[in-house]
Amino acid sequence: MTEQTERTLAGPQPATRPLTGTRPLGEVRRWPKSFTDRLTAPLPGVRAMARLAREGAMRPGPEGLRDIPQLPYAPGPLPAVDTTTVAVTWAGHASWVVRIGGLTVLTDPVWSRKILGTPARVTPVGVRWEDLPHIDAVVISHNHYDHLDAPTLRRLPRDTPLFVPAGLGRWCRRRGFTLVTELDWWEAAEIQAPDSTIVRFDFVPAHHWSKRTLTDTCRSLWGGWVLTDQQGRRVHFAGDTGYGGWFKEIGSRYPGIDLALLPIGAYDPRWWLGPVHMDPEEAVEACQDLDARRMAPMHWGTFLLSAEPVMEPLTRVRKAWEKAERPREDLWDLPVGASKLI
Repeated sequence: MTEQTERTLAGPQPATRPLTGTRPLGEVRRWPKSFTDRLTAPLPGVRAMARLAREGAMRPGPEGLRDIPQLPYAPGPLPAVDTTTVAVTWAGHASWVVRIGGLTVLTDPVWSRKILGTPARVTPVGVRWEDLPHIDAVVISHNHYDHLDAPTLRRLPRDTPLFVPAGLGRWCRRRGFTLVTELDWWEAAEIQAPDSTIVRFDFVPAHHWSKRTLTDTCRSLWGGWVLTDQQGRRVHFAGDTGYGGWFKEIGSRYPGIDLALLPIGAYDPRWWLGPVHMDPEEAVEACQDLDARRMAPMHWGTFLLSAEPVMEPLTRVRKAWEKAERPREDLWDLPVGASKLI
């Protein structure tokens, strides 16, 4: 069968769209008061909250907790890199040290032992703060406490470039950060590395929501990030998201994603979390939709946010990857603290 015949049988293929121009760094912008029109599923109402309280299925049971000592934790030194290398190190949960185009970028950095409303982390942070190189930029996916951690951000110099969703800039500026770039979906900005190479930061949609206090539901946006260096290598950081049609659109607009950092945990019960958190099988499907070469699972094995057994996300994602007939070496199921290079 020819490649053209395969495309025809697969149906119409989305056309690759040209990338937009970039926004100025640190631009102060006005946003709508609410982003509820961006929701891809209704938020849970009173009946759903009552059902969750009645079922009491918010944390793993005793059987699911027995595997905590087996959670993979293998911290090691950060690898040596240069502008021709892309490296990722999993610090735990959705926190990665991404080194691309000569820059060091943190994603959703949470170095705290405990966050509001959640038991303390069950694996230590995989990279000591003192061992981090100079941080050139931070990307935030949304404002939930397990992704936007004020105590961790306070450790950063206030001139650190922050890339955040629309509506979140004021929160950052009130804490003294002076170079905060807010982006809407499909918008981008760029940073120049010391050797004059450029890294592009594109903000892309996700199936999620935002809330930090009783009165700010969906007052800021949520999403993922695509980081691209001058050689065209791409890393997609999905943040927190359910499964849905955005992944194919992202893959269409940003072809050739080398690595997708995708969440696989905090999915049970499905009736409650399905719209906003992927399960492992959906994460593999999302990787397929993105047409990403490699996948690195995240958002599991750190904080106990839901009812599935602590090791279940790892075993299920490995089975789903095998079922999809993807090369085993392209599933980067790293222990907390481990690194990989492209």
